[in-house]
Amino acid sequence: MPRSNAMRVTAPRPAPSMRPFADSLPMALLKAREAVMRRFRPGLRAHAVTEQQWRVLRALAGLGPLEITELASRTCLLPPSLSRILPALESRGLLVRRGVAADMRRTAISITAAGLELIAAHAPHSERIYRAIEERFGVERLRQLSRLLGELEAALLPPPAGRGGPGR
Repeated sequence: MPRSNAMRVTAPRPAPSMRPFADSLPMALLKAREAVMRRFRPGLRAHAVTEQQWRVLRALAGLGPLEITELASRTCLLPPSLSRILPALESRGLLVRRGVAADMRRTAISITAAGLELIAAHAPHSERIYRAIEERFGVERLRQLSRLLGELEAALLPPPAGRGGPGR
């Protein structure tokens, strides 16, 4: 009997017992992030900066010099991704790496004056976007969303070392 190249159509299997896809928290968060970033991307492109590069620059501008592992954590970037991002920013003179005086095996990353100038150049555009979001969504609702997201993150973080988890 000759085999057909056509795929055999079968009845869909019943889905495992779980909440509907429309109620998926990870998807809702991704969709909201995409809706927000869609507004910010044109301004970042105008400054030839990727979203990830912008996160690095913003973190360094707001927090000061950071070691690579802390910078990766603060920007939600995996260390291998960060290690690809840093040379591009360094070659543009937007950040510098320096050894940590107490331990020259460690490296601190700092934003440069040029990096701060880029932040300052983009700031008015960024603030216009925030105002537009506040106008459409509401200032208080945006504050509440930010607070709730922070609370969700805190609730899902692993317990500090030595405290154990539930039932311990």
